[in-house]
This record gives sequence, C-alpha cells and structure tokens, in this order.
Amino acid sequence: MESEQRRKRKHQRVIGRNHILNLPSSRSLFLSFSFFIFFLFLSTNRFSIFYFFNNHSSTFHPSLTPSTLSLFYSSKSNSILDPQATSLRPFTLQHRLHFPDYLLLFLSNHPHKPNELECVYYNNGSAEPDFDVIEVQPVLSTDQYDESRSIARCPFPKNMTAATTVDIRRRGKMGRRNLNQIAKKNQSWDKVAYEAILDRDTVVVFVKGLNLRPHKISDPTSFRCHFGLKGFNKEGAFMLTTKAVSVAQEVVRCLLPKSIRNNPGMARGILISVSHMAGNLRHPVRMLVPSVAKVSNPSDGVKSENGGKYELCVCTMVWNQASALREWIMYHAWLGVGRWFIYDNNSEDDIERVINDLDGQGYNVSRQAWPWIKTQEAGFSHCALRAREECKWVGFFDVDEFFYFPNEFRYRLGQGGGIPGENSLRLMVANLSSSSIAEIRTACHSFGPSGLTMPPKQGVTIGYKCRLQSPERHKSIVRPDLLDISLLNVVHHFQLREGFRSIDMSEGNVVINHYKYQVWETFKAKFFRRVATYVVDWQKDQNKGSKDRAPGLGTEAIEPPNWRLQFCEVWDTGLKDFLVSYFADPVTGLMPWERSSKYGY
Repeated sequence: MESEQRRKRKHQRVIGRNHILNLPSSRSLFLSFSFFIFFLFLSTNRFSIFYFFNNHSSTFHPSLTPSTLSLFYSSKSNSILDPQATSLRPFTLQHRLHFPDYLLLFLSNHPHKPNELECVYYNNGSAEPDFDVIEVQPVLSTDQYDESRSIARCPFPKNMTAATTVDIRRRGKMGRRNLNQIAKKNQSWDKVAYEAILDRDTVVVFVKGLNLRPHKISDPTSFRCHFGLKGFNKEGAFMLTTKAVSVAQEVVRCLLPKSIRNNPGMARGILISVSHMAGNLRHPVRMLVPSVAKVSNPSDGVKSENGGKYELCVCTMVWNQASALREWIMYHAWLGVGRWFIYDNNSEDDIERVINDLDGQGYNVSRQAWPWIKTQEAGFSHCALRAREECKWVGFFDVDEFFYFPNEFRYRLGQGGGIPGENSLRLMVANLSSSSIAEIRTACHSFGPSGLTMPPKQGVTIGYKCRLQSPERHKSIVRPDLLDISLLNVVHHFQLREGFRSIDMSEGNVVINHYKYQVWETFKAKFFRRVATYVVDWQKDQNKGSKDRAPGLGTEAIEPPNWRLQFCEVWDTGLKDFLVSYFADPVTGLMPWERSSKYGY
C-alpha cells in the first residue's frame, strides 16, 4: 500500500517537472495574458457577467458582453484592426438604423475621427458568395454616444435599394467581405427601442413607433420588457421578461427582473426591447420591437460646491445653436442656474467646443449626444431622470427663451447693492421648495425680427425689441422627484404625482422673452427642424392654424414680404435696457458673452 502511494507521488512529481520544462507557446502566452487582463477588468467592476435564463428552463447561463470580448480579439466579421496603425482602436459594428436622411451606425468603443473612416455600400441581393461593393463614401460625422458605444452617420448611396447594406471600415482599407460577415437588414427608425435608463427598481425604455395616443397615459397591461445579450428573435437566445407598470407616448417603464433587482447595476449594458399585443381578440399576437437600446445608469453627476443638490438646473435640446449658447447660459447663470444639461440633436456647428469652453469656465455644462429626431418629449423625460439626483428643480426651456423679472430689475444699485435681480430665478424656486407645488409655469412673450435683416451681433436680448402683445403658452420648471412615473410631458409641461400641483407666475413678476421669430436666415433653419414629437412640421400641409406655426408662413421656406417688420405690436426694451446699463463694458460696450468668446460666437 505504501509502495503504491510512493509510486503515485513519484508519478505526480514527474508530471510536474515535465509541465515546468514544457515552455508555453506564444499563442498560450497571448491567451494567458488576455485572460489576466480580462479578470483584471472584472475585478474593477468595469464589466460584469450577466446571467439569463430561457423562459422554458430554470438553468442559468453566463454570457459576456460583445464589447468586452472586442477588447482582446479582432472579430473577422466586423472589427477593424490594422497592426500597422496602432493608433486606430478596433471596434465592432453593432447596429444600423435607417433614418430619413442618413444611416446611423452604432460602434463599440470610443469614436474615431470622421476622416479615419469611410462608409462602404454592398449589394446583398446577389447570389454570389461575396457581396459586391457598389459605392464608398466618407463618413458624415462620428460622436460618443454612451460609455461603451460611439455612433457614425453615413449618407445614402446614389442608388439606394432594399438590397443595399452599409458597412464601415478604416479609410482606404481594401478587400471584400464574406456574405455571412455582414448583417443583411437595416433597422428602421420608424419602429425601434432606442434608449433605456435605470430608475431605482425599474427600467425606462424609449420606443419609437408604438403609435400611442399623444398627450395621454396608456394602459400598460399588454406591454412587456425583454432583457438579453445575445439579441432577440434568435433561436436559443436567453432573455428575461418583466411587466410594464406605466406607458405614455414613447416611454415604457418596466420592473427589473428579480434576479438583478437587488443589484440594478448588473443591468448596465444589457440589450433591452419592448413587446406589445397586436392582432385581434381571437388571435392575439405578441410583437417584439427591434432594439438598439442598452440599459444605462443615470449620470453619477456633479454635486454643488457644498456637496448637496443644485437648487436649479436647466435642460434643453438643441440643433446647430452654438451661436446662441453663450448668451443664454451666462445670463441665466447670473439668475442662479447652477447646472446645465444640453441634449445635442445632431448639431454640425462645432457646438461641442463651445460647451467644453463654457464648462471649463465653471458653468457646469454637460453635453448628451441625442441622435433621435423628433423626440423632444422623450429627451426631456430622459433628462428628468438624469437630473433628479443632482437637482432640486429643473427648468425645461429653449435657448431662444430668456427669463425677465420686471419688478426686480427696476431696483437701483443704491437700494441694496450689487446688480439688481441677481439670483432671482434661483430664489423664486427656493421659496417654493417646501410647498406642495411641483411645477412653476411662466408665460412667454414672442418677439419678432424688430426690423433687422442680419443676426444682432450683441445677442438676441439686445437686438430684438418688438413683440406680440399677448403672451403665447408657458414654459415650466419642475421638481424631478415629484413627477408622475409615466414621465408624460407636453410642450415643456410634465404630469405630476398625485397630491402636487402647478402654479402660474404673474406676468408682472416674471415673464419669458421668447425670441421666436428672428431674422429670416435664422428662422429658416427652425422651419426645417422641428424637434417636438407631437408638433406638426411646418412643411406638412396640415393643422395650418396651429399656434406652433408662424402665422402666414405656409408650408415652404420662402421669406414672406416684409418679414423683418412682422410680429411687432409692442416695443419692449425692458430687458435690453437693463443689460446695456449693467452688463456692457463701459469702455468697449461689449457684452460679457462677446468678451469671453474664443470661437467667434
């Protein structure tokens, strides 16, 4: 017995020596190093292993996110890795979305510069084993979308057909791609789950194409959310399913699965979609919406100087309005706004540099890439969730709208010191924070071109002085923690939780100067780009009497006669006179937003 044990121990020592002397191959070293780096990333919680189960099985299956694997391996199907160009990061083409004017591509990893990439168009209707390249065009733009994905925009090819597929590659890289290496179908923007964000023990999913009643809360009982990493509509794909608890317009809120409810952070990066019942009562069919949405966390945020929440923040959505940002932010920061959320809806005017410059000056401005067209209400719902952890109040108004306090601004320096009216907006909301009021509504006065034919150099508050007599609509400031779970909002107004109410501010105390009808060249851009989901486009021949239209403009961007003199019923120079008196440089006459501009805005 003892001899048998000695023989076994000797055999094990021989195996051990042979194992030590057997030097590993370069491939083994590479794999070992890769797994070491992989577990290092896991230990930092930067990536997580998620578990999904089949609805027909209770067995759990571990899966890794595709973005994790792409850190170590260049996928032959859709990764770009040039060993001779180490400065170019590899990435994975994950989704394609067909928009009315371009194709939107989702890529893993951080964005490359547009001049590093090109769009390649294939004809996938051929029976040949390889796709035929029919065209190559430069990428229109690239952007960082979230913490793990970037986006690229590709133009339509000259002869776009249903059989055309777009791919993306390093500029100048030649070669053909195998038939199985390119997805055949572009997802349509008309119906897709496009964004998802965690909210405590629920997830809020933003979905295009549900065609629900506008401005109304819908019945959630027929809706479900589906979580998975392997994709949907694939045999053998594992997913979790939960019920919806609220549905309104484009926003679907569902419970988190029980397996991750105690640790919601585990849901980050999971692909999520929504299904709903279709068909008829006798033959109901559950329809799953295509998805590019991955679950994200609200921003960790930037707290105020004392470590608490900002008293007042502002959220807006913009397109090509870099020239307006500096005046708007600097003025309202003086009124007490401490934090800014700018949702950039595909701008092309270098707005990112302006935002970074303002943030560098201490204005606490952040930019959110928001490529989704005609989704202002959904964007505001998304922003309300992001801002809740940082802000007590959040204002939702546009960059051509300026709060004006007629009574406060009438005081002189000798009646209290400092510039009269400073922090008026912050003090207004702070005085209502302990009440049952959850929304403050302020009326808007719409200004016209005021006789100008060129944009005013000193800003809209100085240049436009003539307006319509009667106010049009209101804009709101809300308490984000007191909004209804549906996040329903209409024209900048939110549905509130039961038991809370809104208040209309007196025009004598505060009003919004809305520089709505500016010089024709500026207004024409607004004609082409309406961001609100449920507001009719001016180019469509419907609802011509709507207040959302410019009276007498029609459906074409043709300058009406005497545009520069229209919308002028009352000369109102109150805000202009105040700013010139207190803010203009006494020597040069320049306004603060002129003096601080580095980029000519």
